[in-house]
Amino acid sequence: MATLRVILGDQLSPALPTLSQVAEDDWILMAEVQTEAHYCPHHKHKIIVIFSAMRHFAESLRGLGYQLRYIRFDEQVRSLTDAVALALTEIPGLQHILLTEPGEYRVGQEIAGWAGRFNLPVTSLEDSRFLISRAQFSGWAAGKRQLRMEYFYREMRKYTGLLMQDGQPAGGQWNFDSSNRKALPAELTIPAPLSFEPDLVTQEVQALVARHFPTNMGDASQFRLAVSGKQARQAFLHFLTQQLPLFGDYQDAMRIDQPFLFHSVCSIYLNCGLLDARWMCSKVVLAWQQGLVPLNAAEGFIRQIIGWREYVRGLYWLQMPGYKTLNSLNAATALPEFYWHGQTKMRCMQQAIEHTKRYAYSHHIQRLMITGNFALLAGLDVQQVCNWYLAVYADAYEWVELPNTLGMALFADNGILASKPYAASGKYIARMSNYCKHCHYDVNDTTGDNACPFNALYWDFLARNQSQLQTSARLQFSYKNWDMKTDADKQRIRNKAQQLLIQLEQL
Repeated sequence: MATLRVILGDQLSPALPTLSQVAEDDWILMAEVQTEAHYCPHHKHKIIVIFSAMRHFAESLRGLGYQLRYIRFDEQVRSLTDAVALALTEIPGLQHILLTEPGEYRVGQEIAGWAGRFNLPVTSLEDSRFLISRAQFSGWAAGKRQLRMEYFYREMRKYTGLLMQDGQPAGGQWNFDSSNRKALPAELTIPAPLSFEPDLVTQEVQALVARHFPTNMGDASQFRLAVSGKQARQAFLHFLTQQLPLFGDYQDAMRIDQPFLFHSVCSIYLNCGLLDARWMCSKVVLAWQQGLVPLNAAEGFIRQIIGWREYVRGLYWLQMPGYKTLNSLNAATALPEFYWHGQTKMRCMQQAIEHTKRYAYSHHIQRLMITGNFALLAGLDVQQVCNWYLAVYADAYEWVELPNTLGMALFADNGILASKPYAASGKYIARMSNYCKHCHYDVNDTTGDNACPFNALYWDFLARNQSQLQTSARLQFSYKNWDMKTDADKQRIRNKAQQLLIQLEQL
């Protein structure tokens, strides 16, 4: 029977199950719909990369001879459901709807209504682009009191065979994270990631986004991301040779006016389907085997792909929909406006937000230990913070953004994902960056007029959440240091923190 095969905007992969065994009378549907573009205020570059990549992918499918209905944004089709309805009206004889399972719970709920709405069978295929299925993750999680990524990652190493030798981890240990926290030497040259001049298709999308999304974050004219599988593979291979060799040593480092350092920026391409996780990992392993990259770099990168990425996806589907509403620390302070415009005297925050505005990107330590850490310490509203992360990063889809933000950065799930809150004072930022040397605030001061806001907010965070967090083994040292302070010092610190929270918008 003739089938309508629906491809979503983050499913731009030739190996997508939707494209398996396509019959001559089948049609493919792709659509740039209003609700997906507007459900949050996406960064302009995020919309451009998705729409342009969709249009390039559609052209490649046409070139292979597929029958394809592509709905452009200017056709003003409201939702995916409306797009399917339009295709069924336009194309006679369609008797079946088929797609690969969506990545986001929200989209899955919409699709669940299609069978009743259209009175047709709807088949949702397992997304084989991930290394394990949702059911496999659920099986791993069953009966466990804690779901720790480190142990999941070890199982994934065994399951995939990546960086394994005779049943043991290469180098004799599973994780080289302790080798990945070196401070960046001042004289080290930083290679730039590969960028691309927009072609005519992308230029058309840039104009569309500038016209329809004028107030969204970002400058559409500065877009330089890959928009095809070929370009994305070029970008990754450039990373493999130019940046990965030092990624292991300096993946946690930060430097002023250096948004990329040794990070790949390829999560943008991986999460919309332009890159394949297995292919990326195989290239990294080969580079290690050939002596082109050290083991700590290869392991650190592969851990991000088969460890964190697979883990957060599994956790998301295991915990939704309730996960999205969690707020274990009762964080409710409104998100400051400087998260959108970046005008703050805190140099670390200014840098992370400015990179975000300019590139729809900042690397994982900036997200976790700068913007995320500040949100945690200041008790910023969980939903507002999660919505911000979802909106401003080009690699952000809810399945990957929500666990990383709500669980990892904000500890709002009370430890379902992380074993402790990733809270840190300005000392961590000073150790891992040169931001503090160029800052209005004094990182060595806690309560003075010019004290670094992270310092008092850090101690205040521990104090106001002590009843909930003091039993954590990983926070015992911090609470011991807090308890050693005099009552007068504690009061001065907490008074300073309250002053900072009152004056949040002026920091």
